[in-house]
Amino acid sequence: MEPYFNKMTQNGYDQIAAEIAQLQQEKPQRIKVLQAARALGDLSENAEYSSAKRDLRHLESRLRYLNKQLQYAQIIAPKTDGTIDIGNTVTLEFLDDHDQVTYQLVGKEEVDVTAGKISTASPLGQALRGQKAAAVITVTAPEATYQVKILTVA
Repeated sequence: MEPYFNKMTQNGYDQIAAEIAQLQQEKPQRIKVLQAARALGDLSENAEYSSAKRDLRHLESRLRYLNKQLQYAQIIAPKTDGTIDIGNTVTLEFLDDHDQVTYQLVGKEEVDVTAGKISTASPLGQALRGQKAAAVITVTAPEATYQVKILTVA
């Protein structure tokens, strides 16, 4: 069975790598806190020890998760032929209310709707992939079906 690759932009990869570096810098301090709490004595009634141990486990779990994301990462460069895929920025017009929005299509780990980053796995992202500017597409979402016109692709 072929492994599943986590498609993402270079920026998304760099953000995950930066978070890993930050967590690795925090780890020695968390270990010191755990050791200091252990030195306080009776571990069965030591809230500081339990808290420090939980925090360290959480940090290590996050590191394992992020390292797996990078291990199976496949960096996708934005297409330059006008076809929409991961990394491209698109400006859309919703045909029902003529509202215009600009989104960047990104991998699942990079989604941040407030920053204008939507996943290619979302209903809108799936409908946009492979399309070009001036196309009118129908998006089928769980709650509604709507049409958008692609104004620009960058």
